[in-house]
This record gives sequence, C-alpha cells and structure tokens, in this order.
Amino acid sequence: MIARLVLGIETSCDETACSVAGLDALGVPRVLSNVIASQTDLHSEYGGVVPEIASRAHVEALLPVVREALSQAGVGLGMISAVAVGNRPGLIGSLLVGVAGAKALAWALQRPLIGVDHVRAHLYSGLLDGELPAADALPALGLVVSGGHTAMYRVRSWTDIMRLGSTIDDAAGEAFDKVGAMMGLAHPGGPAIDRLARDPAANDRAYALPISRLSPASLDFSFSGLKTAVLYALRGVPGEAARRAVAAGERAAHVELTSEQRRDLAASFQRSVAEALVLKLGRAAGDGSGYRSLLVGGGVSANSRVRTELASFAAQRKLRLVLPPLCYCMDNAAMIAGLGAEQLAEQLAKQLAEKQSAVGCERLALQSSDLALEAHPMSLECPAHGAMP
Repeated sequence: MIARLVLGIETSCDETACSVAGLDALGVPRVLSNVIASQTDLHSEYGGVVPEIASRAHVEALLPVVREALSQAGVGLGMISAVAVGNRPGLIGSLLVGVAGAKALAWALQRPLIGVDHVRAHLYSGLLDGELPAADALPALGLVVSGGHTAMYRVRSWTDIMRLGSTIDDAAGEAFDKVGAMMGLAHPGGPAIDRLARDPAANDRAYALPISRLSPASLDFSFSGLKTAVLYALRGVPGEAARRAVAAGERAAHVELTSEQRRDLAASFQRSVAEALVLKLGRAAGDGSGYRSLLVGGGVSANSRVRTELASFAAQRKLRLVLPPLCYCMDNAAMIAGLGAEQLAEQLAKQLAEKQSAVGCERLALQSSDLALEAHPMSLECPAHGAMP
C-alpha cells in the first residue's frame, strides 16, 4: 500500500522520462511506472548530445510520456500527491522543458512541487523496488559515475549529502564515449567497449594504462591522462615525424590494431577505470564515518567490470552494496519520483513535528496561565494580616 504517489519528470539531458512511484508502509520505494523516450538515434550521427536538438525533442515527447506513465501506473492525475522534477544539474535547455512542465502540472493540480537533484537521485536509484527501506542504508558512502558526473558522497540522510571528491576533468562515462569514438565504435561508446572487453579471450593487462592517483590523500578523480594514453596506443606516441606531419597540415598515421588488440585495449581501459574508482573509494571508506552501505548510481554502474570490482570492494569492507538494476542505471524518472517521495515524507514529518511543538507550547502557555490565575488571589491574600490593600 502506497500512501502518497509522486509523479516524477526527468529531462536533464537526452532522455524524456516520467514515472509514478511512492513509499510503501515499510518505507521501501515502489515504482508503478517508468517510461523513457530515448533520443539516442537523434544524436548518434553527431557522436554526442546536441543540446538544441535535445531540448526540442523534450518539448515534443513530454506530454505523451506523462500520459503513458499515468496509464501504465493505472492512476489518474487526481491521485497524485506531489510532482517531482529533476531541476539540476544538466543541460539548461533540457532542464527548462521539464521544470516548466512540472510547474504547470503542480499548479493545475494544486499539489506540492519538489525539486530533485539529478545526481543525488542516481545515489537513490539502487533502492528502487528493492527490499531495503531507504533509511536503513544510511549512513552510506555514495558513488555516482556517469557520462556527466563522477563523484563520491557521504550520505547521512536524503537531505544531508556532502560531496567528498569529484573529477577534475572528464567524467568516467565521457572518457568511455571518447575512447569509443577513437576506436571507431558506435555512440555511446560505453556499452560497445564493455562488449569487446567481455570476450573471454580479452587480456586486460595487455596495455599498461595509467590509474590516476593525483596525491596520496586526494579523493578527486581524473581520466584525461587515461584517455590520452589510449590515444597514443591507437595512433602512436607523438615523435618528430608526427610533429612534422601536423606542421605540414597532414594527419598523423594511425597504428593499425588487430581485432584482438582492440579487444585487449578495451579490456585494459575498462580495468583502469574500475581500479581508479575503487582506489578512491578505499581512501574515502576509511574516514571513520561508520558507513553501512555503498550506494552506486549512474550509467557507468551498468559496466560489467565496474560492477564486479565494486562487489569485491564492498565485500572486503563489509559494506552492503546497493547497485541499481540495469534499467535504473541510465537517466530515468523513477529515481526522481522515489527521491521526491523521500523528500516529501521528510518535509511532512518536519511540518508535523513543528505543529506538535507549537501545540505543546500553546498547551504549556495555557497551563502556565491557569496556574497564574490560581496563584493570583493567593498573592493578594496574607493569612497573618488579612487582605492587602
């Protein structure tokens, strides 16, 4: 039984998504519908997301997606208790479409409008349709690893989340896509690299690719050097001949890799990314915060090597690993609706506590007033001398 249903809308990048979700009696997030209109085909020829194309596609898809989410959930708009929308971070044009639509719905329905941080929603995604109440996972160490974000967080509550470190250049997912483009793979590059690397014959030690450490205590990530190392593996290390070619306006010659070498390069790159993530998680896990869980979200959390390394790390650290199902790794509205339901519940609980506190103060004031009224005649009466003037 779900007491309050939340309609979630997500348009931060290139997926138009809508979901209906809420918390059951135990506080476990339940998803009634999760509809996504992908724009992958629109952007594939450009090798990346084109912001103007993305925002125009959101305008066309938003209302049909909302209608489909309500239909799949078997609910009407009148049954919605609040509207949640991903309001940051993201492509500004894309965000504007979703926020404008959510504001219009909330106004028309006279329901609360809840702004949800897209990155924090990724941290929440692993709890959707699980067996663990969200509160029981806390305090937690969080990792968001996607095309636009790579960062670690300390999660004490769903309104108390502190960033511990983030990438200083490329996000991990961006590195996957750019390396995929270098290797001539279809966009997005992440899934294509994973498919090559999963070949049983792949050698993930064939290429000695770097793992960024930055400094001994740093909790930040860096993937630009790794990306450059892959470029050198594909095109050769720049030398005098390459510099002369570039100076003459010619393109430096590529190193022709065999299919086996491409497979090994994909596996080596994937291993380096996974090990870099685990290295920084290990540093963060030892900060004495008493973490109970490791919350992971974002598109790169779908990567097979990353999932394997995270499972091994969590087991060694005796942390409960909360990984999203593959359907919730990519951008979706279920995580927006779910976290929106948590924020709504916390706000309602806060308002109730404030109301109870106010009522308690009023009662105390009334009781004090009654005592004063009872004491007042006594203060005017002195048994030894009679009534005071």
